[in-house]
Amino acid sequence: MAAPKRGRRPAGGQGRPGRTLVFILIAMAALTGGMFWSGETTPRLGIDLAGGTTITLKAKAEPGKESAINETNMNTAVGIIERRVNGLGVSEAEVQTQGRENIIVNIPKGTDSEQARKQVGTTAQLFFRPVLAVAPGGPAAPQPSPSASADGKEDGQDKANPSTSPSGSTSAKPSTGATTQGRAVTDGLKAPSPSASASADSDKPSDGASQSPKTDPSTPPANADIEKRFAALNCEDPKARSAAGDADRPEDTVVACGKNGAGQWEKYVLGPAEVDGKDVDDAKGQLDQQRGMWIVTMDFTKSGSKKFEKITGKLSTQQPPMNQFAIALDGEVVSAPEVKQTLSANAEISGNFDQDSAQDLGNILSYGALPLSFEEQSVTTVSAALGGEQLRAGLIAGAIGLALVIIYLVAYYRGLALIAILSLMASAILTYTLMSLLGPAIGFALNLPAVCGAIVAIGITADSFIVYFERVRDEIREGRTLRPAVQRAWPRARRTILVSDFVSFLAAAVLFLVTVGKVQGFAFTLGLTTLLDVVVVFFFTKPLMTLAARSKFFGNGHPWSGLDPKRLGVQPPLRRTRRTPAPIDPKEA
Repeated sequence: MAAPKRGRRPAGGQGRPGRTLVFILIAMAALTGGMFWSGETTPRLGIDLAGGTTITLKAKAEPGKESAINETNMNTAVGIIERRVNGLGVSEAEVQTQGRENIIVNIPKGTDSEQARKQVGTTAQLFFRPVLAVAPGGPAAPQPSPSASADGKEDGQDKANPSTSPSGSTSAKPSTGATTQGRAVTDGLKAPSPSASASADSDKPSDGASQSPKTDPSTPPANADIEKRFAALNCEDPKARSAAGDADRPEDTVVACGKNGAGQWEKYVLGPAEVDGKDVDDAKGQLDQQRGMWIVTMDFTKSGSKKFEKITGKLSTQQPPMNQFAIALDGEVVSAPEVKQTLSANAEISGNFDQDSAQDLGNILSYGALPLSFEEQSVTTVSAALGGEQLRAGLIAGAIGLALVIIYLVAYYRGLALIAILSLMASAILTYTLMSLLGPAIGFALNLPAVCGAIVAIGITADSFIVYFERVRDEIREGRTLRPAVQRAWPRARRTILVSDFVSFLAAAVLFLVTVGKVQGFAFTLGLTTLLDVVVVFFFTKPLMTLAARSKFFGNGHPWSGLDPKRLGVQPPLRRTRRTPAPIDPKEA
């Protein structure tokens, strides 16, 4: 005897709603646990809510090149500054042009905001310059008489460690601090290209002789002005450091300041720029897995490779410190590695880097080639108190909107309002945890328009519940009991919900793509909450409604359940009575 066939599950049927509920509850618990594990228990706030700094930069062109201030170069500068700031992990940094020659940079307060402001301030071009001399960062002491003291030392100077002068009259002993973090000596370099070759033997200094910059024919001789500026330069004075590179051109011999690995300032005499930032194709700090150390890798453009091969070929034959090239940004030396071999298309800077210093140097090298130089016109700090007031106002508006929705649900849907409120709570938990986790993950920051997007999402989510509840009620009005009504109403409600949410998500996506700045925060939040609405309705509201239909309170149509057939206008079926046929009149027969 053949086994009877199982009946097909009705459309929209859900046989195991409990499993679906358990699944989404586990997902909510995992997201909440991940939020606490990451330490980000609150969403990051944007500049309009947490406060921050607004910097106005004014473009400056070199004399005779005023036409360089144009829309193309300004847009290029905006892109480079934006990548430079965001490359540090600063959330919601905004960079945009204002007028013809101004750039506005908004940096919210946060862990990396101060570092980002420093990076924004370094808006001049990046140059690779050969090092001619290095000395401690303080001003030079007055030279004493050359009489020797009894211990065999000249007054004020140790013969074993003579000071360096830009004229090259004395050989410089390289500072060990200059080879550490932030200014790393090149302990290991990538293999040079086959075409790379060392410079002529005449470039090599004689053994035991002090090395002078004048011995390099490509290096112009130091002059009295450079010597005077070098001796007077005090790198411990911020104003002196800032003014050190003023009015210097790429072809000039210049003085500059830089910190060594011990955090002490040193001053340099640097030769004319051999390579500039535009010749760097890419640079990044990364961990060398084999050696277990952080390094900075550089790739050069085709023209930059030739320039770099030429300068490294010369520097590799020199004695310290003249075998170093300085990476100078805004007249400040950010790194001064030694060159030990001729290099071409790529190079590697290694030393006592940590992750932050390696990535910071890679960021400077990669994004340092600005087409213009900029000066800081103004710096305005937005008070966190004002941001706090705006956040408080936004939260109050959200609470009022949520309260009005709940009041409407309770008044109109009664017991069904409990399912809607639980669904809203599930949506709120998912939204909050995801916003908190997206902060460190992608730099998402909650600004005031984003708060508005979250408030609008309350209505979108509640609308999905209303669509489903009304479909269920329509099925009950047609005379069905609750359990089949819940299952038959779902396919129709599901279709409407998906179409509605698709339109909302499409609008959010278009708005996100065609707008900039804070409006993108509104679009992103709207799109995120729209997706979460689909998740909540499918995996929480629907199975919860299926379980509720099995209870006596909802299944029997309690007056406070919101599904009372009488309140919905369902008429009881009329009893049919058999009509007795009228007797036939014999006359008519």
